[in-house]
Amino acid sequence: MKKMTNTTLHSRIVLITLMAILILMAIPAYFWMKDTNKYLAAQHNSRMSPIIMVPGSSATQNRFNPLIRKINEDSSKKHSVLRLEVKNNGKIVSQGWINRGDNEPIIVIGFENNHDGYQNIKKQAKMVNQVFERLTDEYNFNNFKAFGHSNGGLVWTYWLEHYYSNYEDAITIKSLMTLGTPYNFAESSVSHPTQMFSDFVKYRYRIPKNLLVYSVAGTETYNSDGLVPEGSVDAGKYIYQKQVAHYTSMTVTGKDAQHSNLPQNKQIVRLIEEYLLDPADNGAPQNKRGSTQN
Repeated sequence: MKKMTNTTLHSRIVLITLMAILILMAIPAYFWMKDTNKYLAAQHNSRMSPIIMVPGSSATQNRFNPLIRKINEDSSKKHSVLRLEVKNNGKIVSQGWINRGDNEPIIVIGFENNHDGYQNIKKQAKMVNQVFERLTDEYNFNNFKAFGHSNGGLVWTYWLEHYYSNYEDAITIKSLMTLGTPYNFAESSVSHPTQMFSDFVKYRYRIPKNLLVYSVAGTETYNSDGLVPEGSVDAGKYIYQKQVAHYTSMTVTGKDAQHSNLPQNKQIVRLIEEYLLDPADNGAPQNKRGSTQN
């Protein structure tokens, strides 16, 4: 009888211990679920839809200052600006801030390593992802728009193909505008594909199908913006066309159509206002132009 009593007592102790362990494990799980649900609810209800800009090679996070100034001059509601630079050691340095109540801030991501080349494009896309993770932790937006000048468009393309899948269930990229982006680097014909272009085409199926893409080329001469061949910009259609909801190619000419001047081009400002900004913040609309292909 005593042996049975000891066995019963031992079983009760084990059972109580297991219950205590389960309760202790459940407490942090409860608060984690509570915090997670609170974050998801805030994200779901968020009205913020930032424009995230990436400059080209040799440019800094201040590259778009004249462009942003012109956009704000045209807009009745000013866009606050947050500039971020990713250092080679991974540290992120910020300038500026996002104003409370600003539903469409502009965020610029620059890199200490802003050199050219496919390997650097990959590194910069990884840095963009590092910043994007931080942004999603700090700001509960559920959609955004992207803009890339020159190699910045390549960085966005690589990011879409290799990183966006980590976020697409909760965050939608509504539109992407690339400006003077050399999808085939210095090659003017896709009959001479670079490794980067071949990889972009290979992984194009990872690009979200609901995306709106606008590829803008400048023409200082008949076939170039003075640096990037028009054929290299046009190569973007082999990556995005028939993969996204709409792919639109456009060309700007005249004053400030040279590659480095494109971000200051008044036509580019109007295109951003018409195609990227949310309607409530647009400047005076212009007639849509360019060729659109599904």
